[in-house]
Amino acid sequence: MYSKWLIISLLLMTSCSSVGKMNKIRSGEVAMTLSVSEEKPLEEDDGNDVVIDSIRGTLSDGPIIMNAIKDTETGEMVATDVINASRVVARFRNVAERAGYVSISFDVTVPSGMSDSQWQLKIHPVMGIQNDTLPLDAIYVTGEKYRAGQLRGYERYRAFLASIITDSTDFIRIGQLEVFLERHYPETYAMKCDSSFVPAPDAENLFGVTQREALLHYSRQLKWKRNERRKDRKKAMFDRYVKDPIVSEGIRLDTVLVASDGDFIYRYIHTFKSRPRLKKVTVSLSGKLYERGECIYDFPFPDDLTFYISSLASLVDDRPKYRSYVLERNVYDNTKAFIDFHQGRSDVDTSLGDNASELKRVLKCIDDVMARDDLVLDSLVVVASCSPEGSFSSNRRLSAARSESVRNYIGDFVPVEWRDSLKASELPENCDQFKRLVANDTVIAPLIREKILKMVSDLKDPDAVERRLASLAEYRHMREKIYPKLRSVSFDFHLHRVGMQKDTIHTTELDTVYMAGIEAMKQLDYKRAVTILRPYDDYNSALAFMSADYNHSALDVLGRLDDKDPKVCYLMAMVLIRLEQFDQAKKYFDLCLAYDPYMRHRANLDPEMYKLVSANSNNF
Repeated sequence: MYSKWLIISLLLMTSCSSVGKMNKIRSGEVAMTLSVSEEKPLEEDDGNDVVIDSIRGTLSDGPIIMNAIKDTETGEMVATDVINASRVVARFRNVAERAGYVSISFDVTVPSGMSDSQWQLKIHPVMGIQNDTLPLDAIYVTGEKYRAGQLRGYERYRAFLASIITDSTDFIRIGQLEVFLERHYPETYAMKCDSSFVPAPDAENLFGVTQREALLHYSRQLKWKRNERRKDRKKAMFDRYVKDPIVSEGIRLDTVLVASDGDFIYRYIHTFKSRPRLKKVTVSLSGKLYERGECIYDFPFPDDLTFYISSLASLVDDRPKYRSYVLERNVYDNTKAFIDFHQGRSDVDTSLGDNASELKRVLKCIDDVMARDDLVLDSLVVVASCSPEGSFSSNRRLSAARSESVRNYIGDFVPVEWRDSLKASELPENCDQFKRLVANDTVIAPLIREKILKMVSDLKDPDAVERRLASLAEYRHMREKIYPKLRSVSFDFHLHRVGMQKDTIHTTELDTVYMAGIEAMKQLDYKRAVTILRPYDDYNSALAFMSADYNHSALDVLGRLDDKDPKVCYLMAMVLIRLEQFDQAKKYFDLCLAYDPYMRHRANLDPEMYKLVSANSNNF
């Protein structure tokens, strides 16, 4: 009797404890909190009150309050430093963007009054970034008895699954079936252990009974139907036994509280890729309290946290950059076309080889030139060349005739006023092109290539060169692969700029390549920015290196810049902090403030400079 009352008393005490906790939660006396993480890590608790999957601790000792100033760009109050005061939970913090990524850290605190062995707390952090709302991985805090209940549900479901018969032979009265087959299907019965022969299932005995009918007759139909119903009820039974499944996807932490005598604190660190013009992100929480798989309380949202993003991209010097260059009055351009001719002939045959497409391309180039308002065509010289076969004198005549033939063809497609600008010239044997082709040929052996090139350079008589070439074993290869490339027609455009009297003018134009690097910085594409800005070796080059976290390269560039520029000194101080050269960093930071005292406000907003600012508070 005494044991009975003891058990009832314990149950009442447990019930009262849970009810009391819930009353405090509903009244707001006990609440979950969200705060930015302190710079120092959580201290380990020496007690054994809370065991949290390798995380153990309480709220760190010592009150803090965040000092703040107004951001001149956004007009918002922004956290700067920490000073001692009464207990205050920080709601905002500045964080640095490094190499295109931002890392935020915040603490989720669940007081002991919200922990109960029978409860599970599901916490869902949400990050607001620009106009998007992104859910972060959830945090589950589960009481020991709650988890035990979940596991019992899984055990009951596994027992249900084990009750489902998977072997169909369990439904057959094997002994009675064998007696029937032995009497009425002796041939089948004799072959029961022989897998090489299986009679037709519909074969009938003398009484018109098939083997299939016999199998159904000696089957336990009720047992089979009951088993089929169990198969159909798998999902329903899972929902019945496992009221709250253990989740494994999308969970940052799923921990079981062995005891609940202390506060639960989880430091949440989230790293994400930054976005152009990102000024801040917010973090909010929602939470639900569960008992026996049912939601018993929906927590009000704690106040949001705000993280202000400090990006080096905001320090970019985006003033237009111009480059100087010399503008020539006379402009020269050329294009080459491979036009085939019948052997020994000079007339243009558009049906031969690729002549039609090559001539079309040339005419397109001429049309583009004529469409230019800033250029005037002085002359277009058509130059045809031949391959070395035959005598030099005959090749000269042939190349001249071919040049004239192409000039006349082109003349039919240009305005009348342009025809006088068309000129014809000849290049009997293009010796320079021949040497380039031989030098780059991979079939001819290197020693033979050197021999051919020396022969062409030494012999002044083109006909003698051709005779010597014809004696080589490689001559056939040259005639088939190299000589056709010598039979070409080049088009040399000679133009001048409209309204320009002097031969040269020194002028400037916007450096579009440089400005593309600046745009890459603004878009946080730091690797591209480094690639573009590296050759300029200036302030923005150093900034690109630092943004990409190439700090030694940035230091090298900054060392060559003017140390009287406050922004240069600022970057130098920051990169030296990254390289842990704090004494030198202080020197450059002092110089920066001496040249421009306003830079201290930028330093207050930059977490990377905070260590230096706090160490040099006398500067303020």
